[in-house]
Amino acid sequence: QVQLVESGGGLVQPGGSLRLSCVVSGITFSSFGMSWYRQAPEKERELVAGISSGGTIIYGDSAKGRFTISRDNHKNTVYLQMNILKSEDTAVYYCNARRYIDFREDYWGQGTQVTVSS
Repeated sequence: QVQLVESGGGLVQPGGSLRLSCVVSGITFSSFGMSWYRQAPEKERELVAGISSGGTIIYGDSAKGRFTISRDNHKNTVYLQMNILKSEDTAVYYCNARRYIDFREDYWGQGTQVTVSS
């Protein structure tokens, strides 16, 4: 059974920081690309950051310069360090594991709420 369990969300003031974690089980973690997406109310889900199995990193425009994605293959965990948070970062953040070998495998966590407010 594949499980992606996010943690680290919460309420933070503007300018503050949070570190999200996503612990993965049930798959060969190191062979999957890992990403963080977010979805704000009445908005589409958007890519925040992604890190490939080989370590290549991409960021969505909203994350550039403020967020850092990393992974620890020994701990089957992907992280998202979020700094200088803004109210517009308020959303549910989802962890995603994806791999394409002959067919696409796509797994999602349940999401963790991040609220940036004073």
